[in-house]
Amino acid sequence: MSDERSLSLPELNDRIAILQDNIRQLIEQAAGAAGERNEERIAGRINQQNEELEKLTKERDARLNR
Repeated sequence: MSDERSLSLPELNDRIAILQDNIRQLIEQAAGAAGERNEERIAGRINQQNEELEKLTKERDARLNR
């Protein structure tokens, strides 16, 4: 996401929900993944999704607390 400030509050909430679902799916994939390379790839994707989720959550919370 290049600029979370350009999203409306409903768009932020939708994006947060999508990221949460993506993370849940990635965790399920990680549980079934065989091999260190697959686990590393999935872990990297989970970290990226978590970073994005944190940014969007902070932006949403800042807006709600204004």
